[in-house]
This record gives sequence, structure tokens and C-alpha cells, in this order.
Amino acid sequence: MDPKSLPKILYIEDTPAARALVRRVLARDFVVLEAEDALSGIELAIQTRPDLILLDINLPQLSGREVAARLKTQLPNSLLIAFSADTSPKARERALASGCVGYLTKPLDVDIFPDQIREFLGGKREILADQAVHQKAFEAELVERLEEKVRELTKTAERNAYLNEQNKHLVVVLRRRQRLLEAAARVSQVITSILDLDELLRVTVDVICEEYGIPFAGIFLLDAAGESAVLRAGSGEAGARMVAEGYRRPVGGDSTVGSAIRQRSATLIRDVDAAQASHNPYLPGIRSRAALPLIGKDAVLGALSVQSDQLDAFSDDDLAALQTLASQVAVAINNAQLLRDLHQANHELLRTKTFQAIAQTTGETIHWVGNKAAPIPSCTRRVREDLLALIGMLQTLMDQPPEGRPQHPLWPAAQAIFDAARRDVPPERLYGSAGGTDAPAGRLYVPPDLESILEDLAIIEQSAATILAIKEDLIGPVRLQHLAEIELPALLEQTLFEMGLPPGVVHTHFAADLPSIRGDSRQIGQVFNNLVKNAWEALAGRPQPRITVTCHLADDPQYLLTQVADNGPGIPPELLDKIWVSFFTTKGDRGGTGLGLSACVAIINQAEGKISVESQAGAGTTFSVLLPVSK
Repeated sequence: MDPKSLPKILYIEDTPAARALVRRVLARDFVVLEAEDALSGIELAIQTRPDLILLDINLPQLSGREVAARLKTQLPNSLLIAFSADTSPKARERALASGCVGYLTKPLDVDIFPDQIREFLGGKREILADQAVHQKAFEAELVERLEEKVRELTKTAERNAYLNEQNKHLVVVLRRRQRLLEAAARVSQVITSILDLDELLRVTVDVICEEYGIPFAGIFLLDAAGESAVLRAGSGEAGARMVAEGYRRPVGGDSTVGSAIRQRSATLIRDVDAAQASHNPYLPGIRSRAALPLIGKDAVLGALSVQSDQLDAFSDDDLAALQTLASQVAVAINNAQLLRDLHQANHELLRTKTFQAIAQTTGETIHWVGNKAAPIPSCTRRVREDLLALIGMLQTLMDQPPEGRPQHPLWPAAQAIFDAARRDVPPERLYGSAGGTDAPAGRLYVPPDLESILEDLAIIEQSAATILAIKEDLIGPVRLQHLAEIELPALLEQTLFEMGLPPGVVHTHFAADLPSIRGDSRQIGQVFNNLVKNAWEALAGRPQPRITVTCHLADDPQYLLTQVADNGPGIPPELLDKIWVSFFTTKGDRGGTGLGLSACVAIINQAEGKISVESQAGAGTTFSVLLPVSK
């Protein structure tokens, strides 16, 4: 049979299995069309104009009865058959009232279902009693469904409007967040290229104010004690005045900066007046403020303060973006500080190496000079003795009568001396010259008095002794040691006694039954002589000077700990590492050579010990010496 001559059946059903079953049952005798929902079924029906339309009553979106009412007017020649599993009372009547001409129940009977379809195509119609009553009920149902749809559409429209507003707000928030992130990126780009700390802080606060549109930003860094945060950079004239006057906030106080540092999290005051927060006299118009901790390598460096003349100026997104920025600022600050410390360390290393090079060169030079100066003291003493002997001889001859002097036994010696003087001393030195300044021409030169000559000899002798002492300080520690067992308390007592310090200045406390040490007693004694001498010189002009020398077993019983403490002015912290360098001295013109402590270090290191220092400004200095006990 030609398929074009077969009746067309449209089945509108949302269940695929049900459609498949009807298709298999009817496909041999009919052209079967399918739709899975009401709207597509209506559209397909209008396009194909089927002979019969099977309608599932319980369709989504529109019910089968609503579809029937719609198609009845548009396809008056198409038969509408309700096909439903609904067996409730009045289900058949409601379907017929909607425009259906028949009502078939599910499940279908495959044996009779095709015949049922043919009967309707052949003219069968189910008659509805009380058509008007059921029609009116159906119309009421349609109105109710329409109202329900209107309500659903209204709610949907309202929901869509609400979602639209939320989307608009979200877009605004996202755009603001994007601007904040872009601003943070621009600030980061600026600050990460700056390695000078002061310039970094100054540029950072200016860029933050410009990018975020706020009147004030400031960066606080913790002081050395970690007790307060000091403003290191502030925007505008107010910030400059605050920095100049040393503006600071205590850590852990009521301020946003102190709280942010203590809590390691952002703090926010949305309304300064409502929160009864204190007003900054430098910034009288501020209405809201926030502070964010600067955390670098798990350590709080300080805080970033941002302040606005608007109420509630900083949202949660602002704080999140600013905290990200604060973390980047902390990294930049940490890098700048590391670079500064590196420059300082490099400078100090260069300085130390320079000192070491100078010390080595000077040591070699002083060794040569010392060798040359070694004969000077003995020669000076001999010159002094010979001069005094010569004066005595001349005095003896002068006591003789002039005519008897040539016969005196000392005369030949004196005559030889006079002849040598005439031979070796230039005439102008003896008699002067017309252009000289020593004496008038032709007159005998009269030398200075004996006291002046002896004073010159003393100066020569003292200078030579100083040169030899410096040589000993430099060369002495590395001389061949004369090792022996040393009772350290006895050596300390002997050293202090020989120094001859005023009574009541030195106080000692030596533990009993201390083990001996092994070393060179002369060198070890020189160490403590230097330390006590330095302490005494540091106490010059101090009221109630006091030097305390103690000796006892160290915490490690393999060492004896000896400490030399004074109540002097102390050593400045910046000099504590420099005092050990050769030729470095704080004594200025008071005669220090700068070799005493470097010699102590060399001697103690050679003895396999340790030496260290602790000092507090205004409270004195303590040198500690660890020496291994004898084995």
C-alpha cells in the first residue's frame, strides 16, 4: 500500500517508551508522527495536519486538555483522542469537554488498539452528557490554569528582575574588584623596581593614594624593640609632618595600626565617630580608616594604614585587595632591607679586609722597624752614661789650676775628645757662621743645658720602647709558646698585683679547687693585663670605679670561665664587632695602639679557647674568656 494513502496519526507523549510502543503497534497500518512535548506537538500538528491526534493528558508545560482546546480551533478536521492512564472520576468528561472525541485508557491492548483507532477514523464519537456543564467547568479550569501561569510568569519576571539587579550589582562589584586588582598590580609594578628603602616607602604611599583615590596612606615599621610602630612614610603634607615629628603607635594599643600588628590581620573602623575612635590631629577630616599588617617571611614588619574622608569607605573586597598589596609591599620592604644589609655587610667586609691588609702590612713593617729600634734603648742608656762620665771628667779638669791641667791624667782623654769634636763637628756648628742662626759668627756655640739633653734622650728611649711594645703585641702572640701547667687564680692575682691599681678598685672572686690549665703563662697573663688595663682606662673620670674579676668552671666543665667586668660607660653596639680589629682604637689621643684586643684574640685562639664581650650603654662592659682545663 502506498504510504501516502495511509492515515496520519500524531502521538504527543513525553515518555519515549510509550511513544515507541504506539509506533510499533500502529506503524504497519498508519503513518505515525511523534512529539515529546505540548508545544512541539502543536507546531507539528499545524504543519502536518494529521487525521488523528493522540494526546497524553498529563503533559508538562501544557496539559493534554489545553492542547486539545488549542488544536480544536486551528485543526477542526483532525480528530483529538485523549490517551491517558488517569482513571479518576470525571477524567473522561474533562477530556471530552476540552474538545476530544474519544478517551482511551492506558495501558493499551495491542490486539484491539489499532481497531480502536480505526473506529474513530471511521466516525465513532463519544457523547458527553451535560455538555454545557462540563464545558463551563473546563473553561473555569482553563481560567484557573491561565491565572496560575500568569502568577508563575509574574514570579518568574520578578525573579528575573531580582537576578538582573543582582547581576548588575555583581558586575559593579567585579568591575571594582578588577580595578582594585589592576591598581594593586600597578602599585606592585612600581614598588618592585625600587630597592632603596626610603624611596620605596615614599613612592608606595603616593601611588596607593593615587590609584585608590584616598586622601592618606602611611607605612609604619616596627622599632628595634618591637614595642611601637614608627611612621616611616606618609602621603601629603600631613604625612611629611608626622614623619618629621616621629609619629608612632604602640603595638597592641587601641589604634588600628597597633591592633593589626598584634592580631596579624586587617583592622577596620567604618565610622570613626560611631566607634568613638580617637581623631588624629594631623588628619581631622578622616571618617573611616583601616590598617593591614605587613608580613614578610612570617614576621610582622609593620602595617599599612589607609584612611578616607568618606564613611564606610573600605569594603571587604577593598581589604582583600589591600591585604594582597600589603603582602607585596612587605616583600619589597624585606628585599630592600636585605639589599641594604648586604651593602652594609659588604662595606664592613671590605673595611675589615682593608684593616686586615693594613694590619698585615703594618705588622711586617713594624717587625722590621722593631728590629731596627731594638738597639736604641741600650744605646741611649750608654750615651747617657758616657755623657755623664764626660761631664764628670770635664768637671774634674775644671777644678784643677789652668797650669796644672796638662799634667792631669785625664787631660789626654779630654784632649782626644776635643780633637774629635773639632774634626767631626762642622765649624759653623762650633763657632756659628755669618748666615747661621745658631750663634753669632766667630763665637763659640753653647749647647743646651744637661737637663734638656737628658730629656731628649728620654724621649728617644720612650719612643723606642713604644715601637718595641707594638712589635711585641703584634708578634708576641705567635711566638713559640713555653707551655706549662697554670693555676689560673694565682696567675690572675699576680697579674693584678703587678699592675698596681689603686686599692678598692679591683674585686676578685675565684672558685676554690679549680683545675689547672695548660698554656704560656706570660701570654695568658698578658691577655688579662690587657683586659684589666682597658677596663681601668674606660673608668677614667667615673665616680666609684669598679673592676670585677671572677673565675669559675663554665657550664661546660671542660673550660674555665674568667670574666673581667667594669661599671664604665660601655661600648656602643656599632663598635662591638670592630674592637677586635688590629689598630682599631676608641682611645683617640690617649695613646692606644689598637693592638691589645687583637693580640688577646690571637693568644686565646692559640690556646684553643674563646673570648667574647657583652656591653650595655651606661652599665659597663664584661669580657669573657674560656680556657680549656688541662687534660
